[in-house]
Amino acid sequence: MKKIIILIPVYNDWESLNKLLIEINETIKFFNDISFECMIINDASTIQPPEFNKPTNFDSVELLNMRENKGHARCNAFGIRYIFQNKKFDNLILMDGDGEDRPQEIKILVDKIKENPNFSVVAKRIKRSEGLFFQSLYQLHKLITFIFTGQNVNFGNYSILTRNDVEKLHSKASLWSSFSGSVKKNLKPLNEINSIRGLRYFGPSQMSILKLIIHSLSIIAVFKYNVFLRSTIMLIALAYLNSYLGNFATFFQVLIVIFNLLIFATSLREKKEDLLNSQNNLENVKKVTH
Repeated sequence: MKKIIILIPVYNDWESLNKLLIEINETIKFFNDISFECMIINDASTIQPPEFNKPTNFDSVELLNMRENKGHARCNAFGIRYIFQNKKFDNLILMDGDGEDRPQEIKILVDKIKENPNFSVVAKRIKRSEGLFFQSLYQLHKLITFIFTGQNVNFGNYSILTRNDVEKLHSKASLWSSFSGSVKKNLKPLNEINSIRGLRYFGPSQMSILKLIIHSLSIIAVFKYNVFLRSTIMLIALAYLNSYLGNFATFFQVLIVIFNLLIFATSLREKKEDLLNSQNNLENVKKVTH
């Protein structure tokens, strides 16, 4: 029987996690040929995790507690490495714990990977739930990413990975910064499904303009060599056009230089908090058996 592990990072939002597990449990009950396990990464929550029961259709639920709060991306990176080194599995599903990754789409992900078991599947966002202003900023982020990297990164964390692809990813330093960027760079080819971003179960969205900027820089930094090469070409072209564009050319040259400095600083963070040192952040592992 195939085994799929679902990886979910959580910070304080235990109410959403509880509802998510209930909805996932209803979705996976139709898979008689697959066993499901769940790995929850507690990102050093300030709210004590409640006691909760193992859903009936899961073989096991484990809670990994982090010593220090490291953020969503690092929880995913740590979880991927921990699962690869300590678990037997065929596929790994990554999803957020707040309801924005809709649990009913797990069936679509699993059905898609059954069609071609050798290729991982990502959930391509075709519709988002944020307001018009934030959606406009998100489209700007995608445009800037494409201009400087040549890559169209149109998916987030929600995905199902093959074991071979987990092996390729688990030791990549770039995974600290961006899961989607690392997947786009290292896993080819990829299959995809269309996905609608759901609404949070409880409370407003946690995404802010600052977090979107950091998110954007983190993805782009994965392709830093592409960025530096394309930026060099742009700077040369602007220098050639300086006599025609005048101050506009100088303005854009300054913006490109500043942008590259930000990308360089973001890439240094990968080296500072290398994935191979992440084991020191594990506090304990708790299995939910009842």
